[in-house]
Amino acid sequence: MAGSGTQARDTSGGGAALLVAEARRGLFVMVAFLALLWAVQLANWSGHYALDREYGLVPGDLTRLPDILTAPLLHGSWSHIESNSGPLFVFGFLAAYRGVARFLGLTALVAVVSGLTVWVFESGDHYTVGASGLVFGYFGYVVVRGLFDRNLVDSLIGVVMAASFAYMLTVAVPGAPGISWLAHLGGLAGGLVGAWLFRDRRRSRERKAAAAPAMAGGAGQPSAPAVQGAPDGHPRGDLHQELKDLGLL
Repeated sequence: MAGSGTQARDTSGGGAALLVAEARRGLFVMVAFLALLWAVQLANWSGHYALDREYGLVPGDLTRLPDILTAPLLHGSWSHIESNSGPLFVFGFLAAYRGVARFLGLTALVAVVSGLTVWVFESGDHYTVGASGLVFGYFGYVVVRGLFDRNLVDSLIGVVMAASFAYMLTVAVPGAPGISWLAHLGGLAGGLVGAWLFRDRRRSRERKAAAAPAMAGGAGQPSAPAVQGAPDGHPRGDLHQELKDLGLL
């Protein structure tokens, strides 16, 4: 019994260390990403925003299609990058803190979906720049990720973010001057799709494996012992374990 208790504490400690390590990597990635954006903005400003004209996304122009990947790094003014930096850092970190590899895949997906939406459906020969599509993509991902992962902690984070920043959706509708609402809606769609594509399949497999012995035992067999008032594989059990990993229980 003593050995079992020691193993449980080691597992919990390992889970907490892994979570903290991933969160630290996510923090470093977002700080580096913002530093890159501001360095590009400085170079862009010093060149009288020539980079916007050369690498901004122009709708319907096949030769400018690769600019889908460069347009999110560019901004049209200092106020433009300032307005994007705060939400980008908050939502980006929340999207990255459970795994940087997933976050990088999500970023590529959102950039492509947002850019293609502008390239296909936008009209005119003007160029589009800015990280707003990424902001909305990360926002959509954070709001629904917990539902696809069946993770109560992330679900609660999603509810809080949705309630706190629902006003952001008002700038993703037609009519706002100087704002590419198609880039916003495309980014949001990319984030929602990314939440499903990059869902945590490992947790789902573990939950099914934990539930299998109880199902195989039949009605006449004793059920598995409860952990912190909830059986293994139950969402409440996951919540208790995560809170323990974070040192909150």
